[in-house]
Amino acid sequence: MATPVVTKTAWKLQEIVAHASNVSSLVLGKASGRLLATGGDDCRVNLWSINKPNCIMSLTGHTSPVESVRLNTPEELIVAGSQSGSIRVWDLEAAKILRTLMGHKANICSLDFHPYGEFVASGSQDTNIKLWDIRRKGCVFRYRGHSQAVRCLRFSPDGKWLASAADDHTVKLWDLTAGKMMSEFPGHTGPVNVVEFHPNEYLLASGSSDRTIRFWDLEKFQVVSCIEGEPGPVRSVLFNPDGCCLYSGCQDSLRVYGWEPERCFDVVLVNWGKVADLAICNDQLIGVAFSQSNVSSYVVDLTRVTRTGTVARDPVQDHRPLAQPPPNPSAPLRRIYERPSTTCSKPQRVKQNSESERRSPSSEDDRDERESRAEIQNAEDYNEIFQPKNSISRTPPRRSEPFPAPPEDGELDAATAKEAAKPSPAMDVQFPVPNLEVLPRPPVVASTPAPKAEPAIIPATRNEPIGLKASDFLPAVKIPQQAELVDEDAMSQIRKGHDTMCVVLTSRHKNLDTVRAVWTTGDIKGHTVPHCPTPDGALFAQTSVDSAVAINDLSVVVDLLNIVNQKASLWKLDLCTTVLPQIEKLLQSKYESYVQTGCTSLKLILQRFLPLITDMLAAPPSVGVDISREERLHKCRLCYKQLKSISGLVKSKSGLSGRHGSTFRELHLLMASLD
Repeated sequence: MATPVVTKTAWKLQEIVAHASNVSSLVLGKASGRLLATGGDDCRVNLWSINKPNCIMSLTGHTSPVESVRLNTPEELIVAGSQSGSIRVWDLEAAKILRTLMGHKANICSLDFHPYGEFVASGSQDTNIKLWDIRRKGCVFRYRGHSQAVRCLRFSPDGKWLASAADDHTVKLWDLTAGKMMSEFPGHTGPVNVVEFHPNEYLLASGSSDRTIRFWDLEKFQVVSCIEGEPGPVRSVLFNPDGCCLYSGCQDSLRVYGWEPERCFDVVLVNWGKVADLAICNDQLIGVAFSQSNVSSYVVDLTRVTRTGTVARDPVQDHRPLAQPPPNPSAPLRRIYERPSTTCSKPQRVKQNSESERRSPSSEDDRDERESRAEIQNAEDYNEIFQPKNSISRTPPRRSEPFPAPPEDGELDAATAKEAAKPSPAMDVQFPVPNLEVLPRPPVVASTPAPKAEPAIIPATRNEPIGLKASDFLPAVKIPQQAELVDEDAMSQIRKGHDTMCVVLTSRHKNLDTVRAVWTTGDIKGHTVPHCPTPDGALFAQTSVDSAVAINDLSVVVDLLNIVNQKASLWKLDLCTTVLPQIEKLLQSKYESYVQTGCTSLKLILQRFLPLITDMLAAPPSVGVDISREERLHKCRLCYKQLKSISGLVKSKSGLSGRHGSTFRELHLLMASLD
C-alpha cells in the first residue's frame, strides 16, 4: 500500500526577472489572486499571471520610475503613479491608456480604486490626498490633514469612507460625501505603512514601523486592541474573507491574529523576506516579494493554518497569559457595512467642460495616447485572460484550481530514493503536477531569455553573504545510518571557498597595514617627514590616499575615504585631484557601500571646492609670475575636467528611485554650475 505523501504548509512558487531595472512597486489582484502587476525604475508597468514565466503585457507612458500600482476589483483597470507625480490609468481589456491625471507635486506613494464607482484615490509625498473621477479626467476633491507622505489608502467596503496612513504616525478616516475628515487615530509611534478595512464590520486595522498592529472601532472611533512585538516593521496585512482573523506578512513569517482580546492563533515560517502584498484564493494565501529586479511568489496552505479557536503559543506572546476568545465569536460585535445592490458601468471617455477639472489641451491628450502603449508580450496569455470568448470564462478565473503543494523535505528524499530505481515520465519543471512524488526546484525565469547575471547593486545590508546560501551548510538527508556521511558533506560545504576567502582577507589586511604605516610616518614617495610638534594631517592623508590608489584596491580606498570623510579639514586640492578618478569608479560599482562612500566624498568636494574652482577658472590671468597661483590654477583645471566627466554619470543616475536617487539628484543640483 502506497504511503501518503505529507505536503508542505508553505512553499516558494516561482521567481521571475520582472524588469530590466529595479522593481519599485507591485500589487496582486485580490479577486483572482492570480494576476500580478509590477512597476519598475524602467518606467514600465508589467502584467504577469502567477506561476507563468512570461510577461503578459507591458504598459509604457510614464517618464519616471513607477512608485505605486493598483488593480481595480474586476481586474479590468490598472492605475500607476510615478515619481514625478503623474498618474495613468489603463484599460487592460482594450489594451490602451484610459486617462492621464496630473496634479500632485511629488511622487505618488499610494493608490486605490473605489469599489463601485469610477474613482481613484491617490496619496503623495506632497502630503495631499486627491480623489479623481476617471470619466471626466478631473480632481473631484483634495483632502488635507497629513503633515508627511501618505503611504497607504483604502476605501471602505461600502465605498463611503477613505482611510489613509502616513509617515506622520497617524491614521485618518475621511467622509467622501461630506469631503472632510471624520476622525484621526493617533497612537502609533512610527510611520504607518498600511491600513485595511474589515470585510464586514466597522473595524479598521493599521500596521506601523513601530512593530505594532492596531485595531480601531469605526463607531466609537477608539482603539479596540493593539498587538505588539512584531519581528519588524509591519508592511502588509490582510483580513480573512470571512473576517475571522488578520494575516500579517512579517519578515520571513506569516502570523495569524485575533482581536478582542488580542491573540496570536498561528505562526508559519515562510522564507519570503519582506513580503510586499498578500491575496487569498482557494484557501491559499499568495504572497509576493521583490528584491532588485526579481519578484518571488509564495503560497501558504490556509487549511493547515489555525485561524480561530485555540491560541497558538507564539514567541511574541509567550510572556503573556493565554486569552480566551469571546463567548460567541461568530456574532458580529459592531455594525456591518451596507453595500449597494448595483455596480457602476465601465468608465467611458466622456469630455465635459468644467472649471474644476484639470484638463490638458486635446493635443496633449493625443500625445499621451501616442506615447503610452500597451505592448502585448504574450498574445496567447493576453487573449486567454483579457479577451475571453464569453463573459463567464476568464483566466485567471474567479475560482481557479489551487496550487499543488510539494511534499515535505523528508518525504521528498524518501520518494526520490524510491523513484530512482524506475523510469519516470518527463515533466514540465515550471508547472508542478499534483500527486507527483518528485518536485523539481522551480527555475528563475524572465520575460525575455537572458544569461544569468549578478545583481546591478549589491546591498550594503543583507541577510546573507552574496553567493552563499545557508541551506548549503545544512544536511540535506536525514537518515540515521548515514549520519557520518552527512557530517562530512556539511564540513566540505563549510570549507568550500574558505582558503580563497582567507587569501583575499590576508591581502586586504596587508594593504591596510601599508597605508596605515604611510599615514603614521608621513612617507612621501620614499622620503620620511621629520617629526614635528604639529604634524600636517592633510599632508599625511594625501600620502595615504596616494598609497591606497597605487595599491589598486578599491576596498582599501573605500576604507580610507570613510575615515577622511569624517574630517573635512583634511581635504585639499591635491587630495581632490587624486580622489576624483577613484570616485568615478566607486559610483559605477555594483556594491551599495562603495556607491555611498563615493557620493559622500563627491558631495564634500562640491561643497568645499567647487566655488573655488569656478572662481579660479573665471578669474583674469595674473600679471607677472606667481608660481603658487599657477599650480593652484592647474589643479583647478584638472578637478574641473574630472568633475565634468563625473557629472554625466551623476545625471544618468539621478532618475533612480529611493535613497540613491535622491542623493544623485542632490549631487546633480550641486554640479549645475559646471554647465
